[in-house]
Amino acid sequence: MLEPGQPGALGATVTRDGVNFALFSSSAEAVELCLFDGNGYQIETHALPERHNDIWHGFLPGCQAGQRYGYRVHGPWNPKLGQRHNPAKLLLDPYARRLSGVFGWGPALFDYRAAGRGGRWVKYEHDSAPGMPLCVVEPQAPGPATSRPTVPWSNAVIYEANVRGYTMRHPELAESERGCFRGMSNGQILDYLKALGITSLELMPVQTMVDEEFLVEKGLRNLWGYNSIQFFTPEARLAGADPVTEFRDMVNAIHDAGIEVILDVVYNHTAEGGSGGPTLSFRGIDNLAYYRTEPGHPGHYINDTGCGNTLNTDHIRTQNLVLDSLRYWHHSMGVDGFRFDLATVLGRSRRGFSKSHSLLTRIGADPELERAKLIAEPWDPGPGGYQLGRFPAEWAEWNDRYRDSVRRFWRGDDDQDAEFARRIHGSADLFEASGRHPTASINFVTAHDGFTLADVVSYGKRHNLANGEDNRDGQTHNFSSNYGAEGPSDDPEIACIRRQQRLNMLATLLFSQGTPMILGGDELGNSQDGNNNAYAQDNETGWIDWSGLVSDPEFIQAVRDLVRLRREIPLLRQARYVHGRIPTDGGWCDITWLHPDGRPMLPHDWNSSRQLALVFLTHPDQKDASPVTGAVAILFNASDSMIEFALPYDLPDKLELKFSSALEGSGQVDAGCWSVAAHSVLLLVSEDSV
Repeated sequence: MLEPGQPGALGATVTRDGVNFALFSSSAEAVELCLFDGNGYQIETHALPERHNDIWHGFLPGCQAGQRYGYRVHGPWNPKLGQRHNPAKLLLDPYARRLSGVFGWGPALFDYRAAGRGGRWVKYEHDSAPGMPLCVVEPQAPGPATSRPTVPWSNAVIYEANVRGYTMRHPELAESERGCFRGMSNGQILDYLKALGITSLELMPVQTMVDEEFLVEKGLRNLWGYNSIQFFTPEARLAGADPVTEFRDMVNAIHDAGIEVILDVVYNHTAEGGSGGPTLSFRGIDNLAYYRTEPGHPGHYINDTGCGNTLNTDHIRTQNLVLDSLRYWHHSMGVDGFRFDLATVLGRSRRGFSKSHSLLTRIGADPELERAKLIAEPWDPGPGGYQLGRFPAEWAEWNDRYRDSVRRFWRGDDDQDAEFARRIHGSADLFEASGRHPTASINFVTAHDGFTLADVVSYGKRHNLANGEDNRDGQTHNFSSNYGAEGPSDDPEIACIRRQQRLNMLATLLFSQGTPMILGGDELGNSQDGNNNAYAQDNETGWIDWSGLVSDPEFIQAVRDLVRLRREIPLLRQARYVHGRIPTDGGWCDITWLHPDGRPMLPHDWNSSRQLALVFLTHPDQKDASPVTGAVAILFNASDSMIEFALPYDLPDKLELKFSSALEGSGQVDAGCWSVAAHSVLLLVSEDSV
């Protein structure tokens, strides 16, 4: 028999004498706690006896950690009014810390069935428990993770990877480690990442998710994980017997390698989908509290995410859920930062997006998240969804304008020079007015969503037929080029220009002001065969191909050198924006854009020259600058011809060649004059700037 218990902590809380259960629902008329044995059979039911501030709670004496459970919530069922209570549906506890079992698609997961030609909804009262995983009572939350690395934003080099896709084809991993947290913590993987020089590993979503029904019907699975249903539990398919312990062990191993962990999180929608989706948790607990619905039409979801539903981040209980989840992953699971998928949703109310939205404010001001890196994907498909540069000061943001500009410049598009210069300068036009620094711009040329770098230079259009959507899905504007042949080519000239353009874009990324993010596998030449939306390719298309370790180790070494140069040359990663300050004793500005003939760029020079030099200098009177001296010149030539750059003779320091993306044709002609091969970039550095 349940005792009243306490409403304080949501979820299942273990004490010396039993377990306290607490669930929020403002619309329920009764909440039933269902207990299951180890074989998945329901053995007991108990009505939660108390309700306080819409939290239903009860204490079960003698209950212990390991007990399996779920909820059935009683209340009105009227889909037109947004009321979706159906006690035949077993529901996941949103605050559960562990799950057992997997989802099994079938009619019983839905709270309705269509009847008649008009699609009339009829309540479907078949028990969904056989197709549902079960919540598991966990003992007290694990303590803080082991000591974590401290990576200042100005030093960060982010590397994005998918746990499963990154480890499935690695030649040195045991079969039991492939596709799992254990694989990501394998010494071979960590040694490789350390040698590469990255500081921060950004993992794509690992929270419990559901393969979409339409994918299962096609024999596909969701590889990327952007279909979460539970915000506290690690996805079981990424682990063996114990996802929680294995995730923490992975994080600790990554920390021991000196690398921090950033987790991609999805708090914008859930796997319950649109109005006709399954009832797995939130929908059956309190549909109108957890999801946004159209004003005057509560039966219709607002679909600002393109995934069928949108989390109601205006509601205080939903906000608390997000914050509690973030605190748990940060403190108990050891995560160092978060990348928020479709983050505009978190700042949107019925009046539109605001960087002052209470949820964004609460996340940025939460003392328990003070040291966590916060990164927004600053767009979603909803109205006014593109908000690049408009997030609060505590946040960094993915910068897709950087991606497009770099691709277009190196492809040779007209009228890109000025935009290219703004982006590699750190996108001050987007971030500086809000008081942020260049590090707020997360610069990337490729990410999980879109072409890999090898495909950017090998395909002129997407090839997504394997996704089963008649090649209609994925981005249409890729700013890519195949350089003469669509897909793989044995032509040595095509292979050469493709390789050089890959190196050009990575060099640009690592020489730009801002925070660079490399897509895992780009340094290996990984291809997805032209698929720019490989979310459903849990196969060799979506898994990283490690053959580049053998086929082109020189390219990997070149990327290591680029990361090392960024680390060793502070002028490439300045903490503040510089805008041409002239020293008190005269001379050169601290940043100068030069024409190939050595003079400062004039307005008409920015029109389609595709040839420019960026020079950074430091001066003793830069009081607010870090203790950096010297000079750096970056010479860009995206044209089809070799060009000679005549750098001014009065530059204050002698410059030495530190990097060239061209195998030949680049180098010093004479004092102050440098030849730069077609489609290449040079880095020149003074001795005292390193």
